[in-house]
Amino acid sequence: MKLSVLDLVPVIEGGTLPQAMADAALLAKAAEEAGYNRYWVAEHHGMPGIAGAAVSVVLAHVGQHTRAIRLGAGGIMLPNHNPLVIAEQFGALDALYPGRIDLGLGRAPGADQRIVRALRKDVNRAAEDFPADVVELQAQFAGDPRLPLKATPGHGAAVDLWILGSSLFGAQLAAMLGLPYAFASHFAPDHLDAALTLYRERFQPSATLEAPYAMAAINVLCAPSDEEAQFLASSQDQSFVRLRSGDPGRLPPPIAGYRDTLAAPQRATLDHFRQVSAIGSPATVRAGLEAFAHRTGADELIVAGATFDPALRRRSLALTMDALTPAAANT
Repeated sequence: MKLSVLDLVPVIEGGTLPQAMADAALLAKAAEEAGYNRYWVAEHHGMPGIAGAAVSVVLAHVGQHTRAIRLGAGGIMLPNHNPLVIAEQFGALDALYPGRIDLGLGRAPGADQRIVRALRKDVNRAAEDFPADVVELQAQFAGDPRLPLKATPGHGAAVDLWILGSSLFGAQLAAMLGLPYAFASHFAPDHLDAALTLYRERFQPSATLEAPYAMAAINVLCAPSDEEAQFLASSQDQSFVRLRSGDPGRLPPPIAGYRDTLAAPQRATLDHFRQVSAIGSPATVRAGLEAFAHRTGADELIVAGATFDPALRRRSLALTMDALTPAAANT
């Protein structure tokens, strides 16, 4: 099973941005040592508990602490940006870390409507231009001589483009362009099966990819026992409930029995959010990942999640990978 890591670069309560950046580098290094395929950072804005808004800067920092793991955006919300600037940023990353850079592209704003005002642009209109902007980026990285202005760095860079999605739109676009596709089932599970089916059925081979290649995201937290894992996961649960309540904050410490303190509507929302999850002991996580891989037929899984103590997320990555070894599977 091929696994990768999605990181939001969480900022914990009582922590600092420099600490969050240092922990991102440690997480990527731990992922590389454990055998994960990619380390991706997601673009989010205006959230005090997420430090990964400047994705290319975070990746440049992380690259200094790793040697071989692929580094990428999971993703860049392209309507927020000019394609030329993104080509330059990721072309620079490719120059720094040749052959290791992924660029996952999404069309959501990465925040609420405040981002529309803050960016001083018509993000909704830009979302309509998303397919054309993706094609423009393809042209830049392919070194298309017809472009009136060539991104430097960027023009001809060996950056692997991905289309991200949480609905059917991204699946259709990825299939039409013959690009790899990643589905955000860790927070938007509703259209997972339909999107993967649509992507595979409509996939058109391209110079980039001869056959469909799909990755699906799943929340994973592995600890020595189910009880400890559920306890640690309460930090992320609290963050999700606060976000849905309009009061996002920094990642809080875990609380024993947190779910039991919630009102029924909040529990239902949380359970819906966590339905694509593997949280527990190594045996529980192994079973959850195997079931999810069987359900989706995904070529790769990307694990999301956060812990108040960053060292325990690194431990989780190691325990998860160890649980999937043939020796562990036979125990």
